[in-house]
Amino acid sequence: MTKMITAASVLAMMLGAGPALAQAQVMNLAFTPPADSHYGDAGRAFADTIADLSDGAFEISLRPAGALGGERDVIEGLQIGTVELTISSTGPIGNFVPEVYALDFPFLFNDYDSAHQVLDGEIGQELLASFTPHGIVGLAWAENGFRHITNSVRPIREPADMAGLKLRTMENEVHIAAFRAAGAAPTPMSWTEVLTSLQQGTIDGQENPIPIVTANNMWEIQDNITLTGHVYSPAVVAMSGIHWDGLTEEQQGWFVEAAKAAAAASRATVAENETSGIAMMKANGMEVVEDIDKAAFAAAVQPAYDEFADRYAPELIARIRAAQD
Repeated sequence: MTKMITAASVLAMMLGAGPALAQAQVMNLAFTPPADSHYGDAGRAFADTIADLSDGAFEISLRPAGALGGERDVIEGLQIGTVELTISSTGPIGNFVPEVYALDFPFLFNDYDSAHQVLDGEIGQELLASFTPHGIVGLAWAENGFRHITNSVRPIREPADMAGLKLRTMENEVHIAAFRAAGAAPTPMSWTEVLTSLQQGTIDGQENPIPIVTANNMWEIQDNITLTGHVYSPAVVAMSGIHWDGLTEEQQGWFVEAAKAAAAASRATVAENETSGIAMMKANGMEVVEDIDKAAFAAAVQPAYDEFADRYAPELIARIRAAQD
């Protein structure tokens, strides 16, 4: 009898502990920069927030450094459900959500405050909503920062200095057209191929925000950087529509909150890197060209506006400009 009571008691304890013993649902969060980057900080903030809000029911597995492929590969993975979450630059997303191309026009945003105001406001939320019909759920706008040009051939002080330079760009036709108009030889390429291509001399340079330059120790393979700030580059925290639809409304709210935490973390790291990164690049031997005639560079890329503005929601571009007045 004692043995039977003991067995029953153990069974009851096991059943009662069932929910506590249940394994967390693991979701991958993929991105292409290394773990020690603004994307990594964003990912950790996302993971911590989800763990807290869900009381451990969801576990986020960070997959940095292109572990699940380049950004385009990951976005396609979101659409078919093989990848749950990503933090991605907007460049490749424009191939899936054309409205996003409106953000990629050169010299569109005045400064960081203006960009945040637009993206966190009505315009940014409308753009996130435009992801949904394409099988992707836009959760929040994170940050890369203003993009600058690095190369290993010569310092760029004026648009003419870009002539003939083989510059890697994102797979984004607006960016490609802008650099071609300025005289460069733009080469669209997944980020996962860039560092090797620079080392091998397949390309002369690339363009990215300071946090990407510093996170990848770009001074080891690039001698020069010019702080053109030619494009403000947001990042988006996005989720597979398939996995989103599998969540309850409450759970969806958790993921939105986690994305907002990720966005705030990325912006904080970018701001810190903007102030410390220039000194870091100089200390590691890069020649940093800080003072340029931005009007001259804007004029050089104007043909990109002329070619694509009418195609990619000119009224949206006008609204973005008006929102910064």
